[in-house]
Amino acid sequence: MIVVTGAAGFIASVVASTLTNKGYADIIWVDDFSITTKQENFKHIPENRRVERKHFVKWLNDNANQVQMVIHLGARTDTTEFDYEIHKELNLEYTKDVWNVCVAEGLPLIYASSAATYGLGEFGYEDKHDIVDKLQPLNPYGVSKNEFDIWALHQEKQPFFWAGLKFFNVYGPNEYHKGRMASVIFHAFNQIKATEKMKLFRSHNPDYKDGEQLRDFIYVKDIADIILFLMENRPESGLYNLGTGKAITFNALVEATFTALDKKADISYIDTPADIRDKYQYFTEANMNKLVNAGYDKPFTSLEDGVQDYVQNYLMKNKYVK
Repeated sequence: MIVVTGAAGFIASVVASTLTNKGYADIIWVDDFSITTKQENFKHIPENRRVERKHFVKWLNDNANQVQMVIHLGARTDTTEFDYEIHKELNLEYTKDVWNVCVAEGLPLIYASSAATYGLGEFGYEDKHDIVDKLQPLNPYGVSKNEFDIWALHQEKQPFFWAGLKFFNVYGPNEYHKGRMASVIFHAFNQIKATEKMKLFRSHNPDYKDGEQLRDFIYVKDIADIILFLMENRPESGLYNLGTGKAITFNALVEATFTALDKKADISYIDTPADIRDKYQYFTEANMNKLVNAGYDKPFTSLEDGVQDYVQNYLMKNKYVK
């Protein structure tokens, strides 16, 4: 039995479905299943394969002898929510509870950290443990994720295998419900379909031209493949970056979306919203050496191929990974 938390959401629903499609039939989906906007991600899952988030820690205690792995991807992920207590409850305290059960019951644990922990990248984007205490995330979400990483690294008792995954900018199917927090590709697809144009945030940093802000974008299907690798191979425990190692401009990302729609690019720029302007990352690029050195050798999906697959096989068809 493999447990996937956050399974009604974007990344975790793809991971849970991928595991099932790879032959892992005994998957338990954990989330708050009352959120109707996420229904399409999980409605095909029988009730007896679902566990409500608020009951999960007790359920895990009671059923630990049947569980082979916990993949804890559930989190409060809204980077525009500035009430730290909301993030602390789910991203820090709840995750501590899951960790402690895994320690007590001898269960391996994979959990979601975030590249948001790196802040402005003052210490680079390498998944080294000795910089975690020094990192300065830009928002409460990033703070909560980094606080858990700090806590985990300082624990005397740890799961016999654990991996904290620092997700960079993930895009792909099953993010329809995310609204403002959905990927740039999702928003570009909808804007282009409606107006034949796309508006991006202009740069408020003199070192970057408009649309030339750089992020490490990774296709969600690659995330699922990496988690499967970690689950099956269990390399050295610790924090792992999950990006591609290649930063791409927002202009290039949107141009690829226009291409996937067989349309000519027409991009303009608007001011970055004031509430996130001073917390905005202009550059992220994952150092992927640790994962590669651990034995992961599958090529990452190129931006062009990932965008084309996402746009043509999912967004245009309103299709989900199931």
